[in-house]
Amino acid sequence: MANRLALATSPYLLQHAENPVDWWEWGPEAFEEARRREIPVLLSVGYAACHWCHVMAHESFEDETTAAYMNEHFVNIKVDREERPDVDAVYMAATTAMTGSGGWPMTVVLDHDGNPFFAGTYFPDMPRHGQPAFTQVLQALSEAWTQRRSEIGAVAENVRQHLANISGAAGSAGDWQVDVDAAVETLAGEFDPMAGGFGGAPKFPPSMVLEFLRRVSGVDSRVPQMLARTVAAMAGGGMYDQVGGGFARYAVDRGWVVPHFEKMLYDNAQLIGLYARLGTELGDRVARESADWMIRELGTAEGGFASALDADSEGVEGKFYVWTPAELVEVLGAEDGAWAAEVFEVTQAGTFEEGASTLQLRHRPDDLERLESVKARLLAARAERVRPARDDKVVAAWNGLAISGLVDAGLLLGERRYVDAAVAAAELLWRVHVPSSRYAGEGAHPVRSSAGDVSVRLHTSTNRSARLLRVSRDGVAGPHAGVLEDYGCVAAGFLALTQATGDAMWLDRATALLDTALTHFRAEDRGFYDTADDAEALVTRPRDSSDNASPSGTSAMVHALVTAHALTGEGRYRTAAEEALAATSTLMTKAPRFAGWSLAAAATMADGPLEIAVVGPPGPDRDALEAAARRKPGAVVVVADEARDDIPLLSSRTPVDGEAAAYVCRGFVCERPVTLPEELATTPT
Repeated sequence: MANRLALATSPYLLQHAENPVDWWEWGPEAFEEARRREIPVLLSVGYAACHWCHVMAHESFEDETTAAYMNEHFVNIKVDREERPDVDAVYMAATTAMTGSGGWPMTVVLDHDGNPFFAGTYFPDMPRHGQPAFTQVLQALSEAWTQRRSEIGAVAENVRQHLANISGAAGSAGDWQVDVDAAVETLAGEFDPMAGGFGGAPKFPPSMVLEFLRRVSGVDSRVPQMLARTVAAMAGGGMYDQVGGGFARYAVDRGWVVPHFEKMLYDNAQLIGLYARLGTELGDRVARESADWMIRELGTAEGGFASALDADSEGVEGKFYVWTPAELVEVLGAEDGAWAAEVFEVTQAGTFEEGASTLQLRHRPDDLERLESVKARLLAARAERVRPARDDKVVAAWNGLAISGLVDAGLLLGERRYVDAAVAAAELLWRVHVPSSRYAGEGAHPVRSSAGDVSVRLHTSTNRSARLLRVSRDGVAGPHAGVLEDYGCVAAGFLALTQATGDAMWLDRATALLDTALTHFRAEDRGFYDTADDAEALVTRPRDSSDNASPSGTSAMVHALVTAHALTGEGRYRTAAEEALAATSTLMTKAPRFAGWSLAAAATMADGPLEIAVVGPPGPDRDALEAAARRKPGAVVVVADEARDDIPLLSSRTPVDGEAAAYVCRGFVCERPVTLPEELATTPT
């Protein structure tokens, strides 16, 4: 028996490389082996920071007896959902259809053609709470495979047909413009006025919905309340790391007190931008703390950002982050320890487990100097604890989100170092994740094959196409093709850098990615599939325009396309955005909580976005105009000393009588230039 995961790019797969289970990576060889041996395929999907994935691995996959049974009766495939979101999407749809819910670890059993006939999530090593033990499930499935194959075939066919139906289902092909009032009304009905957020526990940070609310804050008096209450509740609760900055993935309770402690790049990338755009003391502080945390703890040596920090340390969830009153006194002394316990709501009973508490900061004390001193000492003491593991693979889409978030924080908070970090991440993506574009820089770079060997791939493409690879690690790209969200998020990040730096190279690279996506991902109804037309064929071609914890591929593409149109004036980008939104209109109307990013785009597109060119000599006057322009919700802003043709929005835009001026346009039709920030601030969005 040879475990095949040792050469994987994914840290999650590498975690299982020493298991006694004979794991295969996803690929045709595994299915051929199952066909040869006449046994089914067991697919296990998870990710490196997943707490319950670790639990199931320890209970079952590290157990010799369980592994022996798995090896004898199944061909076992391990998939990192973050590396293969296409595989995850297909089989998560099957899992929710068959069980009514989903989650990770995901356990699906397949026939030789990849059709699922059984699905579930975590299974314990012994019967618990009415749930069968994993070994019992395996035995029942093996028996069914050998004795009731026709029943299995019928189930597999039904599920396959269901997956085909939902993949091919098109949204409304009507008007792309959304009824903002109706969406707000639905959200208001789901809003939790006491604790903030929407719905009950567990509560995930609704970043994209909050950005939609920020952009339409004037349409209903309830909108500012929903926005302000939620951002304050999230930042004041235990889901936010009050000592080190950054947000955990979600809160297990209604009040945001106890998180699921894993910290994900995609959440923090979005939240950094959201809080920076608020323009409040709270927003500036949280954005700055979180951006500093992200650069410090997720930054990689190559310039990118790692995917996540684990929830566990020393095998215990949350141990790195929680405190008891006695621990506070030990670090801070009796007086400051007691004060910190009161400020951070650390109780003798504990708000978490075994008498420990998460740190909350619902009300900032008057003595802010003392608070900062306490936080610094706690951070230093916490650094001596065993740290959670880091999933250090670089995911293209999430780094695209990080670039956008850092650009917003850098520009709005006056922190150039955040923009510099965004540039470094973007350079890594272009250098490593775009293997065959003529724009990919000089020379060649390494690419890891599915077999694990590293080869050199030369840049030989002579067209404008730019194909993305999904992940890299240690500066070496994995073999997996980028999916739609990679193209949309990375293009959006590059367009953010165009606005931040004025460097037309980023515009050129972004539009190359968008052109590739328009060529290879379009659906028959002019929406998008999540995989390219030449990608590996799965049981069905995944397509889901609903936002989850991060933007859907469709909504990410819409934002990038709209921004590209604003910078270039090329109508085909705007048309593609409108067509994609039209295919998503039913979702935006009926389930706005799962269409926040599409709604934000639609709200901005209704009469915009504003296209603002600030042109003139560097100095306080131009800086003031730029600051006012960048505070306009959804605005696309570029700044230059004089007119330039390499970024079309700057073409023919000249200073006014030698002074800095702002040209405010919609669809490249501009109002008269203004020279005072007060005039710009009053321009309708």
